[in-house]
Amino acid sequence: MASTSSTSTSISTFIPQWKYDVFLSFRGEDTRFNFTDHLYANLIRRGIATFRDDDSLKRGEEIAPELLKAIEESRFSLIVFSGNYAGSRWCLDELVKIMKCRKEMKQIVVPIFYQVDPSHVRHQTGRFGKAFSNYKEDTEEMKEKVRSWRSALTEAANISGEHVKDGG
Repeated sequence: MASTSSTSTSISTFIPQWKYDVFLSFRGEDTRFNFTDHLYANLIRRGIATFRDDDSLKRGEEIAPELLKAIEESRFSLIVFSGNYAGSRWCLDELVKIMKCRKEMKQIVVPIFYQVDPSHVRHQTGRFGKAFSNYKEDTEEMKEKVRSWRSALTEAANISGEHVKDGG
């Protein structure tokens, strides 16, 4: 029987309470009105509580705290890597948070490679490499951010996932 006392719980016995079954990470301009819409609709139809950000963030803005909280409150994250994914700082910051939750909270992460080669994600080549050439690493903070983005992309691309070549 669970105790209702206010004694501290060790991290090893902490069981998170998930608000969402799935957090969907995707680049809106690439997949919002095709693949991601179909995926989201099918998840909802099957009774799977799915978080999908419907607000478009203005260029240069930080990720909203509510979005970071939604990532933490999700049991799974589905990352839809598409051609322009790495061109979005927002998507990359989201990815870093997802990979942190994978390590610290044992969140299950499933990458979906939508019309992109997984090796381009893993090694930041092709369109992923081109996106990184646009990031100016002129401060230590930005250098660290780019390192964390590259690391998260490599780590995520090393997870067994789905490769979708066609369909929308």
